Amino acid sequence: MLSIARLLSSSCLFFFSMALVNGIIIQPLQAQESNSEEVSNVEENSDSNQVRTLSESDSFLTLNGGKKLMDEAKKAVDDQKYDLAASKLQQARKVFNQLSNFYLQLADSFSGIDNDIFDEQRRNALATGQMRDEATYQLALVHRAQEQPELAVPLLIQIIRSQNPTTQLGKKSYQQLYELGFVEEPFSRSSN
Repeated sequence: MLSIARLLSSSCLFFFSMALVNGIIIQPLQAQESNSEEVSNVEENSDSNQVRTLSESDSFLTLNGGKKLMDEAKKAVDDQKYDLAASKLQQARKVFNQLSNFYLQLADSFSGIDNDIFDEQRRNALATGQMRDEATYQLALVHRAQEQPELAVPLLIQIIRSQNPTTQLGKKSYQQLYELGFVEEPFSRSSN
């Protein structure tokens, strides 16, 4: 019993000495009480430290952030800077894919709980999924311009699987596969 007490004592001393060496200040725990003076100080400081929402910021984790990447990629294509365009389009694809997944996760969380939130998040997921597929299509075209069809083909197939072959983007993707010689049969069925 005495050795356990010594072990605990030496462990405590070691912890406190390490805390002092590393500049950690240990304060005793206090109950969480609402002090009216502290609350008024927080209210005064809250005006000067307003939180910016993602929709107002320059964050790439927004629809506008992804669109900005798409615009930068378009400018790079116009300037024939295909490596830069490919990089921007890959980033845009990643942003739109993450957003789509996040919106789907939120929709699933609210399924059966709040239909308005569920519907809104499903619409957001579809919109960002569409943008992801458009970025993917543009990236495939960049790879074609770089004479890298082996990189374009998997992207075009991803679009067809995501969109459906009868959508406009699905048809355009299949046409690219046909022009590349990956498929031999043209697809001419019109969408309803």
